[in-house]
Amino acid sequence: MDPQPWPARGDPLRIRALRVRRYRDSEAREVEDEVAAEEPFELRVAGRSVALIMRTPGDDRFLALGFLLSEGVIRSAEDVVSCEPALDRDGFPEANVLDVRLRPELETSALLDRRNFPVTSSCGLCGVASIEAARLLAPPVRSEVSIAPELLGQLEPRLREAQSVFRRTGGLHAAGLFDSDGRLLIHHEDVGRHNAVDKLIGQALLERRLPLADAILLVSGRASFELLQKTAIAGVPIFVAVGAPSSLAVELAGATGVTLVGLLRSASFVVYSHPDRIRLPAPSRPV
Repeated sequence: MDPQPWPARGDPLRIRALRVRRYRDSEAREVEDEVAAEEPFELRVAGRSVALIMRTPGDDRFLALGFLLSEGVIRSAEDVVSCEPALDRDGFPEANVLDVRLRPELETSALLDRRNFPVTSSCGLCGVASIEAARLLAPPVRSEVSIAPELLGQLEPRLREAQSVFRRTGGLHAAGLFDSDGRLLIHHEDVGRHNAVDKLIGQALLERRLPLADAILLVSGRASFELLQKTAIAGVPIFVAVGAPSSLAVELAGATGVTLVGLLRSASFVVYSHPDRIRLPAPSRPV
């Protein structure tokens, strides 16, 4: 049994195949299995290395720009001059390395010097994790959007149906952007929850969708401080998590005007902040 994975059929970039020993009903068999790919990705700004991110390959441009937006380095797509593979000494593209060129004043910004991301998993506010710092990066979310409570129970099955890599590997997080009618607009999968959200936000940035004032963001895991920070910066009014939130996530959602929903199930959920965007069910009529 060789533990070295190889590119899988159908999706060699994001999935690896390998031989495993599977135990079932007291019997063991060697079979072929599939796992999600994980590789290091280096993000450079004007040739300077600013982040090393462990991620699932694919959509690296979205990941890079979503990360830079979430960290406050850029504010809009107009801040980006180019986003291309870095070149080695012989002029050939380097694998898993992107070099982003920004407007000159941003490339020399002290913000890049104050941030410390030599190795990160797209952590959000690396080294500056506080409510006040997040509020400086993310102005309060302004949105009049409201949704029926029944809509929330329909979102997770729609996102799960779109998770092609998860169906084959069972090993990826997902983030999905929905409109107020529950239509899935953008979705991404990644071994890192933060990476999936950064890819989603980066795509929205390049498509000039920001701020996402009428959208719902659903994540497959728990709600962390970092994910709420990214949500607020993108202007998303409703953040929904299948898992539970942390206390700091609840505080940040309250401070930035984000409706935070957690513990989502098909017929139940908990609203932790700004509940007015979830319309109350109509009172039952007396018999």
